[in-house]
Amino acid sequence: MIEVEHLSKIYGNTAAIADVTFGVESGEILGFLGPNGAGKTTTMRILTGYLPATAGTAKVAGYDIHTDSMAVRQRIGYLPETPPLYPEMTIEGFLHFVAQIKGISAGDRAHRVETAMAKTNLLDRRQTLIRKLSKGYRQRVGIAQAIVHDPPVIILDEPTVGLDPRQIIEVRNLIKNLAGDHTVILSTHILPEVSMTCNRVAIINKGRVVATNTPTELMAQMAGGAGYELEIEGDLAHIQQALQPLPSVKSVEAIATELPTEFCQVRVASEPGHTLMGKDLAGAIVAAGLGLHEMRRVQVTLEKVFLELTTEEPDAAPTEADSAIANATAAPSEPTASDRPDPAEPNAPEEDA
Repeated sequence: MIEVEHLSKIYGNTAAIADVTFGVESGEILGFLGPNGAGKTTTMRILTGYLPATAGTAKVAGYDIHTDSMAVRQRIGYLPETPPLYPEMTIEGFLHFVAQIKGISAGDRAHRVETAMAKTNLLDRRQTLIRKLSKGYRQRVGIAQAIVHDPPVIILDEPTVGLDPRQIIEVRNLIKNLAGDHTVILSTHILPEVSMTCNRVAIINKGRVVATNTPTELMAQMAGGAGYELEIEGDLAHIQQALQPLPSVKSVEAIATELPTEFCQVRVASEPGHTLMGKDLAGAIVAAGLGLHEMRRVQVTLEKVFLELTTEEPDAAPTEADSAIANATAAPSEPTASDRPDPAEPNAPEEDA
């Protein structure tokens, strides 16, 4: 449903995103995950037609974002981080207005508005002024305006930011209910949202996609995956000799703790993609004549995956992709008004519209 290939956006000498490539299947929820300033919002703005790309291309429902921009916009429902709402309108009146400007025929408009309010649980507040709504309900209205024209693709930029825990759960359930009928991209930096809502994850860091997979597969593929921490009576050399031959064991390393000299605490990491069984470890320790005093399982979390993939590293030498982007932007040309960044900030914030 969505194909993004080598997408880049350059502001002067600053690359907001560089060589971004990923895809989203029909009916899928993709979590677009990254730290603040990683390029999530820039990518969303390019996909929705708000910003032009410097290089690369993308297709939404088979339509190219550059050559078929209007066709793409008709097939996307977009919720920016700050919902574009009119506070003096009622919920129902606002949705009728949005349905009209999105080109829904007069005969079909009432049905579409009713369906959008039903999906977002707004029917009992249809005549409430938007300015009287809590932030959680305003997010619901924002999602309702994004789906009122029944688009195949929905793009949500930080939909739960600033909500309380109960409101987060309500919005999360609403997003999950949209899957299947719609393809959803959920842009966020909140890790629980991804693990509880999304089928797949794309992690972006410093403008580049560094990993794409299901949350489970990402955790399984991480180096130094799941394993155990053990407290054993014996020395490290004998412990390693007993445990290292096991087929699923990747490493056996000592953990620096204050223990009596006859004890050793070790961390046993499994090979990525393999399951390490506690009974195998315990059996090998007993067979070696060592005393097992404590054993606890260590799971790789999505948080650990995220931190490992987004940890700052020394700048690497420029890649061929970097050189190609630099060459593409070297030619002198006058930027258009829509493409000119705010001088105070490379990635200027979007205005409510």
